[in-house]
Amino acid sequence: MPDGNVTSLQQGGRMHAGSGARRRGLFGLVFLIILVSASAVYAEGPSLTLDLGQSGPKQTAVVLQILALLTVLSLAPALFIMVTSFTRMVIVLSFLRQALGTQQVPPNQVLISLALFLTMFVMAPVGQAVYKDALQPLLAEQIGYEDAWNRGIQPIRGFMLKQMRDKDLELFLELSHSPKPAQVDQVPTHVIIPAFVLSELRISFQIGFLLYIPFLIVDMVVASVLMSMGMMLLPPVMISLPFKLILFVLADGWYLVVGSMVKSFQ
Repeated sequence: MPDGNVTSLQQGGRMHAGSGARRRGLFGLVFLIILVSASAVYAEGPSLTLDLGQSGPKQTAVVLQILALLTVLSLAPALFIMVTSFTRMVIVLSFLRQALGTQQVPPNQVLISLALFLTMFVMAPVGQAVYKDALQPLLAEQIGYEDAWNRGIQPIRGFMLKQMRDKDLELFLELSHSPKPAQVDQVPTHVIIPAFVLSELRISFQIGFLLYIPFLIVDMVVASVLMSMGMMLLPPVMISLPFKLILFVLADGWYLVVGSMVKSFQ
């Protein structure tokens, strides 16, 4: 076989292996979300039986369990947003669109989709760890649901603890009236999640402020030039928008913004 064909086959194998790892990471994240949702109401097994021909406390409890499970599963998208990098991604992209002044371009669907796929890219290592440590042993019936939950939540906790400030974590420990733990592993998950979200909001607003500065300078220069020329009735936005777009394109803005956001999680 020629060397070129061998090289192409090797590259194809590496690409296939990389795509398989990404799929496992995505499956791991989805599994963790479902496990987080289901663990709030059900921790013994996936089998539920409902007999509508009978009534009693036991049947009523089963119905309430099903309703509670459906309610918690409906909150799964919110759980995905809160414990991943999606919050920072979507807020920074929204700030970028406002700084450009392009109104609804790119549309909300494009921004949310881009933020979602970037989130999957950033969270792929965490998802792979969840898949390897929790999902595979659970499917092989080597561990139970409680052990799968304990193993699956650890990579997510590690990711959130790595991204947050100690100040934010101490704030929610104080608000929860919980004693300060001796180790980080002893911090409850319900304290880590709001501290992580607060840190993400702070960082995303900082990045948004930095994105506004160059476009604000362009707006000020254009407004000053128009005033000096006596063109008071001409909106400065109509003139500054093409200049901001040219500046953004020449600077390869999407490359810089996306690369900076992804690198901020590493």
